[in-house]
Amino acid sequence: MEILIYLFIILALGLIVWSLGFGQRDSRAGSRLSQLTPIPKRSNSGVLLSRILPTRAFIEQARIYPKLKKMIEASHTNISPEGFFNLKIFIMIGLALLTPVALGKVDPVYIVVALAIGYIGPDFYLKQKVSKRKDQIVRRLPEVVDLLGLCIEAGLDFSSALKWVIDKTPTTPINEEFGLVLEEIKWGKPRIQALKDMSSRLDTPEISSFVQTIIQAERMGSPVAEAFTILSEDARAQRFHRGERIALQAPIKILLPLIFFIMPVIGIIIGGPIFLQFTQGKLVPGF
Repeated sequence: MEILIYLFIILALGLIVWSLGFGQRDSRAGSRLSQLTPIPKRSNSGVLLSRILPTRAFIEQARIYPKLKKMIEASHTNISPEGFFNLKIFIMIGLALLTPVALGKVDPVYIVVALAIGYIGPDFYLKQKVSKRKDQIVRRLPEVVDLLGLCIEAGLDFSSALKWVIDKTPTTPINEEFGLVLEEIKWGKPRIQALKDMSSRLDTPEISSFVQTIIQAERMGSPVAEAFTILSEDARAQRFHRGERIALQAPIKILLPLIFFIMPVIGIIIGGPIFLQFTQGKLVPGF
């Protein structure tokens, strides 16, 4: 009986969210027609999630839509912000329903914990995916800058050099970001603005330095090839310093496994026989 009560409460909350999104679904019409950005291709499951619960107006009123959109774009995930929010709702409901079944009883404390895990878990996964993607972009950046510099020195312009790098090199996260920049330029967005949007989307010092150098070279009229030579040297120096920082963090990261996993095993191996002999009265005094 108590499980049915909690089920009705969760369904009521879902209906409230549905009504908030449905009642103000059309208020956003025409608010973003001025943004000339390509619409990414989404999978059928992502489109279905975004249509099950029309929660876009609700997350816009809660002012979490820009944050979700930025995280999803940075992770290059084929899902809309409202679809991601709906996914969080379904995960919360699923965990809240499975918790009483797993425990064999209805405990409000555990249900609240399950709801919190269902709400925070997808955000944590998305942040981990963004962090991994940024790390791959930073690792690949010096080689891409070298290729762009060679293409520009051979006589190509910046857009043609980007297209050549995307077509002739394996698919990597940085190639996907450059491909999105080219798509935005084709849709009519200025090249400088497309690069600034990429810098804001990734939010890494290396990409920000890359974009600022290109923008400054275009505004000052300096040769772009020389700018790419400087960028290549800076990117390699930043990657070297980043590797040094990671190497300096290694002893600290090893310390916790050493204390909690390795040291207890060594203590058991060395002190275990002595302790057994002491408890059995076989330990000779004076030794």
